[in-house]
Amino acid sequence: MDRFTDVKKILVIKLRHIGDVLLTVPAIRALGEALPGARISALVNSGTEEMLTDNPLLEEVICFDRRIKASTPRRVMNELGFVKDLRKRRFDMTVDLTGGDRPALLGFLSGARYRLGYDPAGAGFAGKRRLYTHLAPRPAPRTHTVMRDCGIAAAFGIPARNLTVDIYTSAQDEAAIDGLLKANGIDAKTPFVHVHPASRWLFKAWTTDGMAAVLDGIEANGLRTVITTGPGQAERRISAAICGAMKTQPVDLSGKVSLKGLAALSRRAALFFGVDSAPMHIAAAANTPVVALFGPSGAFDWGPWDNAEAARWLERRQPGEGSPYPLKAGLQRFGRNVVIQKAWDCVPCGKDGCDGTKKSRCLDEITPEEVLDVILAKI
Repeated sequence: MDRFTDVKKILVIKLRHIGDVLLTVPAIRALGEALPGARISALVNSGTEEMLTDNPLLEEVICFDRRIKASTPRRVMNELGFVKDLRKRRFDMTVDLTGGDRPALLGFLSGARYRLGYDPAGAGFAGKRRLYTHLAPRPAPRTHTVMRDCGIAAAFGIPARNLTVDIYTSAQDEAAIDGLLKANGIDAKTPFVHVHPASRWLFKAWTTDGMAAVLDGIEANGLRTVITTGPGQAERRISAAICGAMKTQPVDLSGKVSLKGLAALSRRAALFFGVDSAPMHIAAAANTPVVALFGPSGAFDWGPWDNAEAARWLERRQPGEGSPYPLKAGLQRFGRNVVIQKAWDCVPCGKDGCDGTKKSRCLDEITPEEVLDVILAKI
């Protein structure tokens, strides 16, 4: 670690999705604790920045807008301008937590003296390894994303000792949620379950009838249900179908809550219930108990993180143990969080549904009864 004592500015690169960006927090913290004089910035895709804004670990969150619609010459000019702006910031170190070709190039073109990442091991374009100065060995299979992100710096003497994943909200974020709940008849004394039934990946969604039955069961046991979705029409159609199939009346906030608002909402909830999604990770970061339905994804790498239990797990963790979710599939618990998943031989497959259908049988076969049993035991 002595070789990094001259580092004053660090750029952490995570050009992935919303949940991926949130789970980088322990890796960022480890860098800050090991190099307390360094100022840390994060480079993320536009639309994911709320996961890191207001976090005191960071000096700046830089957005890369990959969604810009422009002709090839214009896009090239935009990206050259972006690289020029990065170089002006004079970073001493980049840490690539993404693993793709673009982050490797951006790290190299930033002009940073130290460029850390995982060994591409043949992935990507020829010569990609040369873009890094320090390559960590690739993580073992079944390594949780939190630990995978921490593994790069750990390979060079910067271990993560605090695995807390936090998300910061403003007074305005909190007040907006209080106002929204109050307008829908939910006050501070009303217990409720925050339900986020969809993901941007629709093959992760459960059945409409299953969701409706579970939400009716929650309402029948004295708790309200508050439904949220992202702004997309596909997700909102899912929530509309669920509400239409219910016998009780949920509070439907579909498309009305920001990413920061999801954290504020989950903090007020007795429980979060949903599928493998960014809002699931946000709820876990807000220290709300999570019950999550998993289908083709692995809980060992994407299961909801439990901040309180993470410290205890780190103490008892065995060498080579990469995840607090030890099983390939099936019902698993980590702290207060529960993953419900079929223990089938084909799970997790990592595919977008069975046989290209965008529907996952391993999710469809989960019954409302087994889900409701888990939820009622927690509330």
